[in-house]
Amino acid sequence: MVEIKTTETEKSRRSELSIGEVARRAGVAVSALHFYEAEGLILSQRTQSGHRRYGRDVLRRIAVIRVAQAAGLSLKEIAAAFASLPDGRTPTAKDWAALSASWRDLLDSRIRQMTRLRDALSGCIGCGCLSLDECPLRNDGDRLAKEGAGARLLVE
Repeated sequence: MVEIKTTETEKSRRSELSIGEVARRAGVAVSALHFYEAEGLILSQRTQSGHRRYGRDVLRRIAVIRVAQAAGLSLKEIAAAFASLPDGRTPTAKDWAALSASWRDLLDSRIRQMTRLRDALSGCIGCGCLSLDECPLRNDGDRLAKEGAGARLLVE
């Protein structure tokens, strides 16, 4: 029987994932991985031939990214949360508890804002102009009434 010896490099290479494997296992497009990497949310190593290789921990990072995005957080907010972790490590269960707790107030505020928007929508759904002095959608709190009638905000 011939004993096959593997080097540490070979072992490491087998524990790493290709971009296609990560995309398949994480349920995201390869282009999303490229984007996450460009935004500094995930990291890869390059082989001598230039192919991306990812550590298995990237799957957890992507899971956190996707859950946070589903909760309405921006990639900038997610990147800030990752930056708060020691040595930029992948979030542990304890880290996730702290991160999600820190997002609670932000999410509660957004829920209140969306509820107000939903409730105000029925009052002007038929108008369509969105330029009324007291329009609850474009002039919340009537902050632009002193400038007169008509549209005041072209881009917000």
